[in-house]
Amino acid sequence: MAQPKSVTYRWGVVALLFFATSINYLDRQVIGLLKPTLEIEFHWTETDYGHIVMAFQAAYALGLLAFGSIIDKLGTKVGYTISIIFWSLSAVLTAAVKTTFGFIAVRAALGLGESGNFPAAIKTVAEWFPKRERALATGIFNSGANIGAVVAPVMVPWILGVYSWQMAFIITGAIGFVWLIFWRIFYETPAKHKKISAEEFEFINSDTAEATAAGVPETKIKWLELFGIRQTWAFVAGKLLTDPIWYFFLFWLPSYFATTFNLDLKKPSLPLVLVYTATTVGSIGGGYLSSWFIKRGMPIFRARKTAMLLFALCVLPIFAARYATNIWQAVALISLAAAAHQAWSANIFTTASDMFPKQAVSSVVGIGSMAGSVGGIFFPLLISYILEVNKEAGHITAGYNIIFSICACAYLAAWLIMHLLTPTMKPVQLRGKDV
Repeated sequence: MAQPKSVTYRWGVVALLFFATSINYLDRQVIGLLKPTLEIEFHWTETDYGHIVMAFQAAYALGLLAFGSIIDKLGTKVGYTISIIFWSLSAVLTAAVKTTFGFIAVRAALGLGESGNFPAAIKTVAEWFPKRERALATGIFNSGANIGAVVAPVMVPWILGVYSWQMAFIITGAIGFVWLIFWRIFYETPAKHKKISAEEFEFINSDTAEATAAGVPETKIKWLELFGIRQTWAFVAGKLLTDPIWYFFLFWLPSYFATTFNLDLKKPSLPLVLVYTATTVGSIGGGYLSSWFIKRGMPIFRARKTAMLLFALCVLPIFAARYATNIWQAVALISLAAAAHQAWSANIFTTASDMFPKQAVSSVVGIGSMAGSVGGIFFPLLISYILEVNKEAGHITAGYNIIFSICACAYLAAWLIMHLLTPTMKPVQLRGKDV
């Protein structure tokens, strides 16, 4: 007797995206945890480390712009394959680096490869889910960023203690190749997949059916045409102002806890585990909240914007981190802000698939994420400058206080700009020929 075809295969696809995103953030988090060790071995200054982070962000930004278009042309299966091979190989090769310039080069290669993750993942969600489920699906796979960041503070110090910093890069980098086996075996687009039922296929394409019934044609879009659309710039603004804050949480939090509260990064770090565990709750909960608003009858655009405003307000208390007298007060404030960021992220990514047709989603995500990475290029320079100046003056903590104040305001500013550009997030209809 034949087995019945699944009606929930799309959630298995989300699981694949979740693990890929976990690996993506595990690989990029390693260097932040090894920073104290590498600073001693390679005699890094804060400026040296800032340049390494900047190289990653610059390559990540360029890669996002390229990968968005590539994935729209080649498809998610091939695009994701190219991306993870490139970034996993770069992560492993970091173990062979002997100079500071070598770290700059190999981290740039890592950034280029890792840039394919989110354009591919968001397009996959758009292909496999109707709009009413996309925020939740995005929140689930996006929580992989937090799992990777939770695992890293436990895994990397253990590898460092038992083996060496080189093995930390080799072991974490090799995990991507294991994931690739499962991706090649189990993934295909819904139209080509043999394991989903007609019922699930119909549900996945319900938005397309509704659009067709309303007389909205499915057209391809010229890539350059995307830059002339207000909805593109709304997404760009939201990413530009908020992505750099997340990069700060990833690359500088370990150092902040070490310098401010004497946290030993050669041991598993409970404060970091708690911060990134909170972000997992934020990512899934943030995706669920806007989906819940939609189920309660709220229009899609209002549900997204209401949820994002709440999350922006939740970041404001991080301003008070400057008054923290012990590490656990700081952990509580930073955990709330980091969780709010991931909740915001789950929803802002979904706005791209709300406003743009599936054929253009990866390109738009690539453009907006590139803007976020450009912010991530310049923000490390500002962070490095602030920390160096205050370190020379003997006020290390004061530098972080300034940075936390910037973090507190970024999300409200982003929300206001997005609202001004797209008050109702009207779906885009274009007459292009090619993305």
